[in-house]
Amino acid sequence: MNIGIIGAGGIARKLHLPQLADLSDEGVRVTHLAGRKQARLSLLATQFGVPNTTTDYRELLADDSIDGIVIALPHPMHVPIGLEAIAAGKHILMQKPLCGNMEEADAFVDAAERSNRCILALPHYGAEIYAVRNLVNKGAIGKLSGAHCRVSHGGPEVYYAEIRDYFNEGSDDSELWFFAEGEASVGALFDMGVYAIGALVAVMGSVVSVMGQTATVDKPTGLEDTATLILRFENGAIGCAETGWCDPARTFQLSVHGTRGKVSIPGATGGGITHYEPGSYTREDTPAIPHAVEPNRDDTFDSHRLWLNCIRSGRQPELSNAWTARHITEIMLAGLESSKSGSSVAIHSRAHKA
Repeated sequence: MNIGIIGAGGIARKLHLPQLADLSDEGVRVTHLAGRKQARLSLLATQFGVPNTTTDYRELLADDSIDGIVIALPHPMHVPIGLEAIAAGKHILMQKPLCGNMEEADAFVDAAERSNRCILALPHYGAEIYAVRNLVNKGAIGKLSGAHCRVSHGGPEVYYAEIRDYFNEGSDDSELWFFAEGEASVGALFDMGVYAIGALVAVMGSVVSVMGQTATVDKPTGLEDTATLILRFENGAIGCAETGWCDPARTFQLSVHGTRGKVSIPGATGGGITHYEPGSYTREDTPAIPHAVEPNRDDTFDSHRLWLNCIRSGRQPELSNAWTARHITEIMLAGLESSKSGSSVAIHSRAHKA
C-alpha cells in the first residue's frame, strides 16, 4: 500500500512519518511527500526514505500508484484538499481539527457518504479511552451521571520550538499562524479542546446541547487561549470539557462518574486507569475500592494501523470517522457561540452515521 502525505511540517515529522514507518513490514510505504518548503521536504525524504517529493500536492492526487493520503496541513486547508483527495479516489487520514465551520464539515461528510474509501478523521483515541468506553458500555459504573476531561499545554510557540529543532531552523513567526485571527479563525478550543471533547464523546456518546465560556488570558491573540464547555449528553448525563494554551505543565485528565462507581485517567498511582467501586451505597465515610485496569493495547492504539486495517477490511473507523469529526466541530462552534450569547446552544448532528 502506497501512502502520500500532504504537509511537510511538524505533525508529519513528529507523528505520521514515524508511525507509518513502523508499518513497513506490512507492505506500507510512504512514497510521496508534498509541502511548501523544499528544505523540509529534502530533510524528511532523507530521514524517512521517501523517494518522491513535490511542492504541488495535486501531483499526489493525480498519481494512481498512491492508495491513501494523509492530510497533515493547517486546519483551514483540511477540508478543501480533503474533498479533492476523496474525489480522486484516495483513502484519507485527516489531521485534527476537521475544520472551523459547519458548511465545510457538512460537505466533508457528504463526500464521505458518497465515497467507498476509508476516511479516518483525527482525533484518534488511545488504548485507555477504549478501555474506559468498554467499562462504561458493560455497565461497570452504572448509569452515567457526569464526566470531566481537560487537555491543555503551553501553547503553539512551545510546540513549534521543538519543531524548529527537528528541521534545524531558526525562529520563524510565520509558524505562529495559530495566533492570527484572520488565518486561524479559531483558537485553543479547536487546537487542544478537540481532544477533550473527542474523549468525552467517545466514552459518553453524542452531545445534545452546549454552554461555553472562553477567554484570552495570556497569549498575543484575539482568539481564545482558554475554554470550558458544559456538555449535555444524549443519555442525560452532564460533562465538562476544559482546554487551553496557558498550561506549560501540560494536562490530560479524564474522569467518568456513574451510579455504581467511577473511572479515572491517570489512575490512582499516576498511570493507566483506576476503576473505583463504592465501598458502601448507604454510608458516606466508607472509602471507595480502587481497581487498577490495564488497557488492551491492540490495533486500535495506533491510528495508522487502525486506518490500514479499516482499508483492508472495507470499513469505516468506529469512532475516528467523518461523522464524529463533524459532531465535534459542531460542539466546538456551539461553545464559541454560547460564550458570546450566554445561552445554551443545541447540537443537531450525532457522533455516528445516521
